[in-house]
Amino acid sequence: METKYIFVTGGVASSLGKGIISSSLACLLKARGYRVTIQKFDPYINIDPGTLNPYEHGECYVTVDGHEADLDLGHYERFTDIKTTRANNITTGRIYQSVINKERRGDYLGKTVQIVPHITDEIKRNVKLLGMTGNFDFIITEIGGTVGDIESLPYLESVRQLRWELGNNSLCIHLTYVPYIAAAKELKTKPTQHSVKQLQEVGIQPDILVLRTEKHISPEMRKKIALFCNVTPDSVIQSIDVNSIYKVPLKMHEQHLDEIVLRKTGVTPEGEPHMQPWLDFIDKMDNAAQSVTIGLVGKYVELQDAYKSINEALFQAATYADRKLKLVYIHSEKINDSNVDEKLSPLDGVIIAPGFGQRGIEGKFTALKWCREHDMPTFGICLGMQCMVIEFARNVLGYHDANSTEMDPQTPHNVIDLMAEQKTISNLGGTMRLGAFDCTLRPGSRAAEAYGKTEISERHRHRFEFNEAYREEFEKAGMLCVGENPVSHLVEVVEIPGKRWFIGTQYHPEYSSTVLSPNPIFRSFIDAAVQYHQSKDQH
Repeated sequence: METKYIFVTGGVASSLGKGIISSSLACLLKARGYRVTIQKFDPYINIDPGTLNPYEHGECYVTVDGHEADLDLGHYERFTDIKTTRANNITTGRIYQSVINKERRGDYLGKTVQIVPHITDEIKRNVKLLGMTGNFDFIITEIGGTVGDIESLPYLESVRQLRWELGNNSLCIHLTYVPYIAAAKELKTKPTQHSVKQLQEVGIQPDILVLRTEKHISPEMRKKIALFCNVTPDSVIQSIDVNSIYKVPLKMHEQHLDEIVLRKTGVTPEGEPHMQPWLDFIDKMDNAAQSVTIGLVGKYVELQDAYKSINEALFQAATYADRKLKLVYIHSEKINDSNVDEKLSPLDGVIIAPGFGQRGIEGKFTALKWCREHDMPTFGICLGMQCMVIEFARNVLGYHDANSTEMDPQTPHNVIDLMAEQKTISNLGGTMRLGAFDCTLRPGSRAAEAYGKTEISERHRHRFEFNEAYREEFEKAGMLCVGENPVSHLVEVVEIPGKRWFIGTQYHPEYSSTVLSPNPIFRSFIDAAVQYHQSKDQH
């Protein structure tokens, strides 16, 4: 079968959920046995979101090959269990960088370099790159931004050209918003009509419309939209608000989105997608009677997308433990000795969040000291793990001025430090350990027990490391270094076996947690939190 290309565009407003619709379609096609992948094209000029403030763009997701990517790639992986790479996320910055490098090398033979055809050709080349491997039946390409944005125009022009070149092997799904005007008590289709008109003005006729809405859209209204937008009535699909994003694939299948896509790309739909494991997850999610309360201590807690992958990994693990997740956000700048007991004692477990920089760090130390002394199930991720090490050095080893050289370059007890070979690199991205690395876990450790094996691979995004010179002292005092990289011997996992559950990971296990394969260490943490909750109830 020839590779089919599906383009997903958005109109009326941003944040309507193009990533969720793309992921849901990929989930359904994969459940039908097709080989599927998804890519995201972002219209901003940054090379990648690695240097973007989380306030700008939510969390930065990391792929297995060490690419810093848009958080939508997290949704793609969680919905499909596919591993994305650098090829699955392209920014305008990368497109222009590539074209300028070619121009400098003389690849254009002295021609005037222009948006059409040079930029658009580069976009098209990247769209088709994944298809050239021959490994995929369907490639879903999500175009970031909203139709009408100046930044998106070169992408839409590229899609227009590709639709002609690929013929029946491509189609366009356009996601729009149908607002409900409360005063008039009616839904309004005009914004959708305008959005489709804008798409038609750049030469693209959508094949399928997906309408985001808070209220049910009647068949008559859908027929009206189909008539005004040159789309067949059965290709107008509503995406009504649901209480979990994980129900969206089921809602899309109820309206035959997967079958419509197959038919429109010349494939005869056969049978039903194999969704039983997904349905089992939804069933557990809907029927969990009890809850587990986890506190997340971080400095970006007012942003719902800053810790997106951690939130989802916790939610998945709680669902498999037959619990509803109650997530309590605790701002690390607002926690101190006088309120820590009040904030943490009602919880069943605490996560110390990753991050960079000094802000909010002392609050993390305060929370960790309380958790360690009160034997609360505690999970430190990346900077959270480094904070565990620093707090232990200060309050157990007695090095009151212990710190990371990231926070205090002059600290006499640099328990967290840069590796020697990183100290001469000034480029921010260049000093990072990024992507999947192997880790060997100590047999018999709590971490090895959680994974059920001693050889694992997890993704990293950090610059500073546990200082090897202190390993022996930590081990003697009860904090064991139970995970290390088999090549560099850098410490990846620390734990205090004398506690209920007190583990820090230098890597980010949340990046590899999916609906059908929740990350084992998150499951272990949630199980410990549930047991702790039950032990509190018995007292």
